Amino acid sequence: MTLYRADPPALRPSVSAEGMTLLYHRPSGTTHVLLSPAPEILAALADGPADAATIAARLLAGHAIETEEPIAEVIAARLAELAEAGLVAAA
Repeated sequence: MTLYRADPPALRPSVSAEGMTLLYHRPSGTTHVLLSPAPEILAALADGPADAATIAARLLAGHAIETEEPIAEVIAARLAELAEAGLVAAA
């Protein structure tokens, strides 16, 4: 189980427009275009380091969604993409 962390929101200001989130990552000086659920994952990590299952639970609790889909698997795949982009790292 890998725990992930993200930089604080102050280091990654963002704006949403037309279903996308434009995020400026101050530490790298890079702007990223994100689609859901990437911005929501980053927001969930603001509560502290977490693994994919914990992030899924945070997201489901915050949105009162009941599902039997393998949400943690989807979150794990998005975390791998966010890590490759430098927006999250192993804690």
